[in-house]
Amino acid sequence: MGERTEYEEGEKAPNPGIYTEVGEARSFHTQVQNPKQIKMEKGDTFPEPSNKNRKWKKAEKARVH
Repeated sequence: MGERTEYEEGEKAPNPGIYTEVGEARSFHTQVQNPKQIKMEKGDTFPEPSNKNRKWKKAEKARVH
């Protein structure tokens, strides 16, 4: 079983890195405009995203194909 890739407010970061907001629809047609990005260390708590329908995802995994 692999590591989760999306995180919600209040959860702990599993690894250090830069995390970005992603929308609830994962389609390339509905990209988040100007997503917030945050630098996290392992164990840091994720802050509240810009709106309730967004989650946090590690930046290198959030790229659009």
